[in-house]
Amino acid sequence: MAFDVAAVRGRFPALGDGWVHLDAPAGMQVPEQVATAVSTALRAPVSGPGGIFPASQRAEAIVDAARRSLADLVGADPAGVVLGPSSAVLLQRLADTLGDSWMIGDEVVVSRLDDPVNVVPWQRAAQRSGGTVRWAEVDIETCELPGWQYQELITPRTKVVAVTAASGAVGTRPDVRQAADAAAEHGALVVADCSAAAPFIPLDITSMGADVVALNASSWGGPPVGALVFRDPAMVEQLPAVALEPGTRGAERMELGPQAYPLLAGLVSSVDYLAALDDAALGPRRERLLTSMGSVKAYQAGLLSNLTNGLRQLRHVMVIGDAMRRVPSIAFTVEGVKAEDAIEHLSERGVCAFADPGTHGVYAVLGVGEVGGAVRVGLAHYTNAYEVDQLVRAVAELG
Repeated sequence: MAFDVAAVRGRFPALGDGWVHLDAPAGMQVPEQVATAVSTALRAPVSGPGGIFPASQRAEAIVDAARRSLADLVGADPAGVVLGPSSAVLLQRLADTLGDSWMIGDEVVVSRLDDPVNVVPWQRAAQRSGGTVRWAEVDIETCELPGWQYQELITPRTKVVAVTAASGAVGTRPDVRQAADAAAEHGALVVADCSAAAPFIPLDITSMGADVVALNASSWGGPPVGALVFRDPAMVEQLPAVALEPGTRGAERMELGPQAYPLLAGLVSSVDYLAALDDAALGPRRERLLTSMGSVKAYQAGLLSNLTNGLRQLRHVMVIGDAMRRVPSIAFTVEGVKAEDAIEHLSERGVCAFADPGTHGVYAVLGVGEVGGAVRVGLAHYTNAYEVDQLVRAVAELG
């Protein structure tokens, strides 16, 4: 494995602002090659698809390349890749489409660990149909999402099981396969939100057992583009079409209006960037992605361990959760200091971090709001050991 963080940092012009960017949960900074791909596509003649002239063919080629890049990222068929402005928009669209056929008493299973983008659409769909929402709970000590509970939660009336592949709030990586196996026994659809996992671990939609995977390219430094990837492309053909153009087929049935072609060009470049994070990665893009993401996973595990250990040595700091499998997102509280005051202190020392009031989602379940909220930070591909030490030193000053 050959992950060179110094070389990676050189690809990000935004790092020249002098700040320590631990704000990755809101989206990583953009690599130079992605910005260049977008600007180049904006300057090139690009038209709508369907024509025989070069500008139209270029548009079709960009869309096809975007589908293939995301298919490589998760090990899927490009025909099952639905593109859109964000995973939030696409998940709401999917929930609306599926929910139209639900009846009173039908059920959805969501988790306390998930981001609202993979919870609220299913809650709304169940409410409209008179259905029931069942919750998978987290272990309040470790923030694990026990897989055994899905055997009890999923019933013959369950239509959808929504689960995250990684939490951007506390870092936990639950075992999606356990939920998927339980869902398969009753024919329920499994929708896995992989936005927080995609920047840090190799993904394989088949081994996960998910029927649909949701992605946001901004999570790994791509443009503001989202996608739903269907493990079986034929499933898209079975859904009612939402496209405005009549006669659309395949993934286009779930897409509205023309695509943002320059952003899709940037999307392709962002996946190529992921595939090149390990200098030793060779072969087709899928193989290079697996190699590179394996290197990223190993590098981030060491960095996260140093950060976690450093914070836990501070007596006035409590790190939230202790899951065995994690992505490098972490939340902590500071005794006697509100989260808003803590991030102001960090900002004065050049560190980017977020405060969460702790009144919603997994933080509310953990009671974080009662102690003044949580400080949220996330490591990125370009984070180095010096920046981790800088954060720990700044937090130590709050004691």
